[in-house]
Amino acid sequence: MENKMKDIDQLIKETLSQEEAKFYDDLDEQNLLEMLGGLFNTKHRWIIVLMNIATVVAFGFLVYCIIQFLNTDDTNQLIKWFAGGAICFMVIGMTKLFAWMQMDKNALLREIKRLELQVSSIAGKISQ
Repeated sequence: MENKMKDIDQLIKETLSQEEAKFYDDLDEQNLLEMLGGLFNTKHRWIIVLMNIATVVAFGFLVYCIIQFLNTDDTNQLIKWFAGGAICFMVIGMTKLFAWMQMDKNALLREIKRLELQVSSIAGKISQ
């Protein structure tokens, strides 16, 4: 299966011009760190920065809630600090989920661009 994919990629690169081949190479698979870095290269990077700040603040408050939870003996206070910690966990989880969804969206867009490039290459070859 891996060899077939490499063969297909090689066939596509042979049909593309020099500039199109370079663009096609830029659309290759990314590892996790490249995908995380790609979040900050979009026009909505301010939302990603805001979400990261919210995650850090929620984590700080989570640590504070845990400390307060462990230092109290009153049942009502235990419930309040536990609820605060649970909310912090939810905030952290939602911000991470948002980031993963954005990374998935970027990967899908990259694949759509690859398909568009392949279709335009085939259309160019057919019209010649």
